[in-house]
Amino acid sequence: MALKTKKRKPSNMKGMTIGGGQKRPTKSGAGLTAKGVAKYRKQNPGSKLKTAVTGTVKPGSKSAKRRKSYCARSAGQMKKFPKAAKNPNSRLRQARKRWRC
Repeated sequence: MALKTKKRKPSNMKGMTIGGGQKRPTKSGAGLTAKGVAKYRKQNPGSKLKTAVTGTVKPGSKSAKRRKSYCARSAGQMKKFPKAAKNPNSRLRQARKRWRC
């Protein structure tokens, strides 16, 4: 029995730049800005991409669940990329800090 492989879509993050205002610089927490999310959603109709959950949230709310989910996923990235996990200035570490993971 042959294994089926999923075809991946090409990354639509091309064209997202810090200078263009779509991505945050590492020093201000990494991740996409509202402008970047708007651009991504325009390029990908039907997308539900949102910006980071950075404020205080009620336990069990949708935002709290989104944060918990992101933190769990990004913890896997910390294992996958130990070099980035060790560097406190990496985009991964800065994004996790911004999300309050």
